[in-house]
Amino acid sequence: MIAMNENYLKLKESYLFAEIAKKVSAYERLNPEKHIFRMGIGDVSLPLCNAVIKALHRAVDDQSKKESFHGYMPECGAGFLREAVADHYRKRGIELSTEEIFISSGASDELGAIIDLFDRRAKALVQEPAYPAYVDANIMAGREIIHLSTGKETGFLADPENEPEADIIYICSPNNPTGAVYSKELLRKWVDFANRRGAVIIFDAAYEAFIEEEELPRSIFEIEGAENCAIEICSFSKTAGFTGTRLGYTVIPKALSRGGMNLNSMWVRNRTTKTNGVSYIIQRGGEAVFSSEGQEEIRENIKVYKDNAKVIMEALNECNIRYFGGKNAPYIWMECPDSMKSREFFDFLLYKAQIVGTPGIGFGACGENFFRLSSFADPRETEEAAVRLRSVLK
Repeated sequence: MIAMNENYLKLKESYLFAEIAKKVSAYERLNPEKHIFRMGIGDVSLPLCNAVIKALHRAVDDQSKKESFHGYMPECGAGFLREAVADHYRKRGIELSTEEIFISSGASDELGAIIDLFDRRAKALVQEPAYPAYVDANIMAGREIIHLSTGKETGFLADPENEPEADIIYICSPNNPTGAVYSKELLRKWVDFANRRGAVIIFDAAYEAFIEEEELPRSIFEIEGAENCAIEICSFSKTAGFTGTRLGYTVIPKALSRGGMNLNSMWVRNRTTKTNGVSYIIQRGGEAVFSSEGQEEIRENIKVYKDNAKVIMEALNECNIRYFGGKNAPYIWMECPDSMKSREFFDFLLYKAQIVGTPGIGFGACGENFFRLSSFADPRETEEAAVRLRSVLK
């Protein structure tokens, strides 16, 4: 009989967001007249910006003519998009070659795939509360996981003072779910630690566009020495609304080597083996994100989500509820009132106010008694949800 990957038996019974969807569907079946205010899963509500739509239309037209038709694209990304990304970093004072940039079908896909680079014996450090896919992907790979808990006392940020025996280090900044953002000083501690230990940092920068304080780093490559220890994974989903079109990019510096092997070269080999590249049409849409028109338009969209966050925070302030995030991130990480457990509070909000959020326990044990609200909903929906929050929490 064929042997199966028994690591799947070690996974939790159901993935966090699938569990939430099932619960909400059951409630809707029993209460068809009730409107649900969805502030749980981090999907966007605004359409793709005009610059992107125009680029997508032009790319579709290209595919209709023999002289401009494109079949398979380069597995590591089209030159025009890799150059646009490099220029984007260059404007922020970070020099990258196009060969250090890999175009992907989205950050989530890449986060799951990138661990192919590491031996199963490598230990993965996950700073929790954390995006649950970090843990699940490594469980599937049969890897030992070090769970590093953070709490409100440190603003849900961690430092490597205890010198954890980690080989792969996950850092998400701004953090999902807490909204915490690493300072340059604290990020430098992690970079120095990774270089001393010979570890690799996987830096999830999916929400970097939401950072509004100039002194906070939006890329780990703002830190000296990061090119020797870090991989940065970025997304077009929250920045530019590509949740339904799927596009991202990963930066692996050519200077990054471990065990006598170069990770950039390894990833070229991986991508040329395991993918056929991302659609020409979608990559042209991604290129438009970095145009002056595209940058202006996505900033306007991000402002809508940040204004939504302010509406939610104002409601929580009025109710004397403590929270984190919101300012430099699209998530508000609130304490559950009356010492409620996070799943209990999920049910409370769903049944009493028809608001869907995300129980903190789904992001790690230290997330218990906390709850994540997303600012990606329609502004009118967010306003009504804030009214309902006030009515049930005051």
